[in-house]
Amino acid sequence: MKAILKSTVPPLLVLLFVYAAFSKLFTFSDFDQQLHNQSFPGWLADFLLYFLIPAEIITALLLCYKRTMLSGLLISVGLMLAFTTYIAMVMLHFWDRVPCSCGGILSQMGWTAHLIFNSIFLILNLIALYFYITERELSQIITNDQTGEAENLRKE
Repeated sequence: MKAILKSTVPPLLVLLFVYAAFSKLFTFSDFDQQLHNQSFPGWLADFLLYFLIPAEIITALLLCYKRTMLSGLLISVGLMLAFTTYIAMVMLHFWDRVPCSCGGILSQMGWTAHLIFNSIFLILNLIALYFYITERELSQIITNDQTGEAENLRKE
C-alpha cells in the first residue's frame, strides 16, 4: 500500500495542478471574473489572479523530480489546505453570500462534493509527505551508519 501511494499520489497531484492551472489560463477572463465574484476583498482577488496559475505550475514541476519532491509536497499541502479551508468556510456561511464555484470540470461539482474531493487529495498529499519524510530520514540514518558517522551506542 505504501509503495502504491508513494508512486501514484505525486503524479495525481501533478495532474490536478496542471489541469487547474491550464483551466484558469485558457479561460483567464472567466477566472478573473470568478475571483472578483468571491467574498474576499478585491485586492486579494487581484493578487490571486496572478499568483495561483504560476504557483500551481511550479508546484506541479517540483512534484516531477525526486530532488524537489519534498518542496513540491509541502507547497501542495499548503495550496490544498488553503483551497479546502476556503470551501469549508463557504459551506459554514462565513460570508454573507455563497459565491459561484470554480471553473473547469470542478464547476460541475457542488460545494459538498468539492470539499470531499479536496479533502481526499489533501489527505493523500499528507500521507505522501509523511512517507517521503520518513523514508528520507531512514535513508540519512543508513547513509550515516555506512560512513561511520553514526554514534556508536554499544557498550563495551
